[in-house]
Amino acid sequence: MANSKNLIKTTDMPKAKHLKMSAKGGKKSAEEKKKKKSIEESMRLLLSMPANEKIQEKIKKSLGVDEEVDNAMAIAVSTYQQALKGNTKAIELCQRFNGIESDKQLLDIKKAELKIKQEQHNVEMAEYNKRNNVQEDTYKGIPALNIAPSFASVLHDMHEHNHLEYVLEGGRGSTKSSFISLTIIDLMMKYENLNALVMRQVSNTLKDSVYNQLIWAIDQLGLNSEFHATKNPVEITRIRTGQKIFFRGADDPNKVKSIKVPFGYIGILWFEELDQFLGPESIRKIEQSAIRGGDLAWIFKSFNPPKSAINWANKYTKLSKANRLVHKIDYRSVPAKWLGVPFIEEAEFLKEINPIAYEHEYLGEANGTGGNVFENIVIRKITDEEIKEFDRIGNGVDWGWYPDPFAYNRAHYDSARLTLYIFKEFRANKMSNEKTAQELKEKYIEEGEIVICDSAENKSIGDYRTYGIAARAAEKGPGSVDYSMKWLQSLKAIVIDDERCPHTATEFIEYEYERDKEGNIITGYPDKNNHHIDAVRYATNPIWKRRGQ
Repeated sequence: MANSKNLIKTTDMPKAKHLKMSAKGGKKSAEEKKKKKSIEESMRLLLSMPANEKIQEKIKKSLGVDEEVDNAMAIAVSTYQQALKGNTKAIELCQRFNGIESDKQLLDIKKAELKIKQEQHNVEMAEYNKRNNVQEDTYKGIPALNIAPSFASVLHDMHEHNHLEYVLEGGRGSTKSSFISLTIIDLMMKYENLNALVMRQVSNTLKDSVYNQLIWAIDQLGLNSEFHATKNPVEITRIRTGQKIFFRGADDPNKVKSIKVPFGYIGILWFEELDQFLGPESIRKIEQSAIRGGDLAWIFKSFNPPKSAINWANKYTKLSKANRLVHKIDYRSVPAKWLGVPFIEEAEFLKEINPIAYEHEYLGEANGTGGNVFENIVIRKITDEEIKEFDRIGNGVDWGWYPDPFAYNRAHYDSARLTLYIFKEFRANKMSNEKTAQELKEKYIEEGEIVICDSAENKSIGDYRTYGIAARAAEKGPGSVDYSMKWLQSLKAIVIDDERCPHTATEFIEYEYERDKEGNIITGYPDKNNHHIDAVRYATNPIWKRRGQ
């Protein structure tokens, strides 16, 4: 076993043995050097070889170069891009290879790259203008006559960039969504490295709301030839620059993270119907995912304040924040000709007969205290004498089997007094269409009366017709649930006979807005324990649908 005692110094060895050992060691060292040199030469050869066509095309497009891209450049670009994304090891490599000593220098390089890309876009735009005879100064900004006067100060503040966040709250007809849509297009025209992201809580509401709103704004500004809109995917692109407006729902947060901008960064973010999002934490996560990569950004939030003062969105606007501007507006500061005579008349009529509902719906006042959806419920006996006088009677059916029940209601609407009377109900579990039809014909409806049913079950509607009931599908459409519920809430009174309709009375009294884990009220109507509420909505469908068109 080798140790310090049996080691022999080379100076004490016989000369022949020493020379033999030296030759052996030198040979091995030469072999290692030769092997290392071979590997280095192979690596140099591989790095000098052209990258594959796909990688070459991507890098040429990214850097705006035409010369051949070898593997060395491909690796350098990949490392650099990872460094820009914050990869610590990649940053260290860039610093080592390029003598960069600080993060500030790396940031300067990033800014310089963006500047080069912007200059390239400017050159392309100038060439486009020359080819198509387009004057570069055609777009002058939002015309003053396109916005309500009360928004002038907000527009000025926004262009001065005094705040990051702009919260606009107000009632019906306040034109806040119109102003924001015009502003988004205006910003994209003036800052050509900005892209925009427009959010709602539920993705399937995007096309019929904010997407159409932005199409309207483009048309109002006379920029139809500047933008191209598609519905699959839901996107709007500025043709000459490639800037994009993305649309996403917060119900699929992964789709926000997966957005890849063509150049520049997302510098405009709009939360429409803020109160429908799941709370401030949900909003923060979206902001952190979306707004990054640039120095300038604008965040817009718009909503009609929920009735309850303790709703999270109502409390959110009360919190003071240095970079947030909260602007409240209602229809009274909007030119009357924009709204039309019927709108003004309906608002003034509601003001007269139901001031509390008027203040909430038209002035945007959070004048409720609890979480009850309906605060106009009157529980009392409806006499036979009253029922004999009822002439505007509706019948509604919400299909069900088990555990959801079949629900039927019969109601009368007194339009002069804005009062709904609900005086009959029928509820059943595990009962066939034939048997429920028989029950209705024998005890609840008169011959030839129309029964309006949930349109989700066409077969059941067909069965009812076979059994001699004049069944008809309810007319639905985007926003029909919201409108019908708001219509019910706006009535002066919903009178329910709890002896004749115990389940209906319970549903209307106990129906509350949902709350998040912190106890904040979430706007939107929960789809549970509302079977008779739905039956009543269907029974009154011809009334609220006609008013809502």
